[in-house]
Amino acid sequence: MLIDWFTVGAQVLNFLILVWLLKRFLYKPILNAIDAREKQIATELANAEAKKADAQKEHDEFEKKNQVFDDERGSMLAKAKQDAQAEHDRLINEAKKDADSVRVEQATVLKNDQTRLSSEITQLGKREVFAIARKTLGDLATVSLEERMGEVFTRRLQEMQGKSKDDMGAAIRASSEPILVRSVFDMPEEQKAAIRNAVNETFSVNAQLLFETSGDAVCGIELSSNGQKVGWNITEYLAALGEKVGALLEAQGPTITKAEPQLAPTGAQ
Repeated sequence: MLIDWFTVGAQVLNFLILVWLLKRFLYKPILNAIDAREKQIATELANAEAKKADAQKEHDEFEKKNQVFDDERGSMLAKAKQDAQAEHDRLINEAKKDADSVRVEQATVLKNDQTRLSSEITQLGKREVFAIARKTLGDLATVSLEERMGEVFTRRLQEMQGKSKDDMGAAIRASSEPILVRSVFDMPEEQKAAIRNAVNETFSVNAQLLFETSGDAVCGIELSSNGQKVGWNITEYLAALGEKVGALLEAQGPTITKAEPQLAPTGAQ
């Protein structure tokens, strides 16, 4: 078979022209389109990764904020609970203090009322005993209570001895003021003279006496000089009455405390 080189050459040329045309107008645009698509896909992937990173960052920040919020909320709740407990304790303590103050105030009022009532009863008892004794002595012995008190007081001065006598004598001799004699009644001159003589003889002095009548004095006679006192009164006779009054008041209620009766007899100091 004979080869037609012209035809072969023409076919080769046509093939080459076809290849060039395919490469020029078909393959190259396709490659360019593929490259552009790949670049677009790469860009989109990069953007997606960036968005994913941003989303992860926002998620992490959100989680961090949530954790901070949870911590702050727990701290705030704990502080609020602590403050509420502290306020509760403060109110309870104030209520207890107020209750204690009220109890103390009530006890003080009751104590004062008891003391005042006991004092009023004691004073009334003194006046009544004084009046009854005066009337009884006047009816039975033809001698007044005042006279009898003066006699008893004079005898007590004369019977003084020991330290009480020495202290009283020293006080009288050291004082530049007249010796004060207080009584609840106005003594006659004879009685004053008897007391004056008893003082001078007992303490070996020549003292001046100042007689004073005082409604606040004890129910008797009292001699005082330079802080020293000696006297006679009916207070000791009311001690039993004071104790009975205190027991009676104590029995009226558990919150009342028995008062200590100030009923000690006046004596030489």
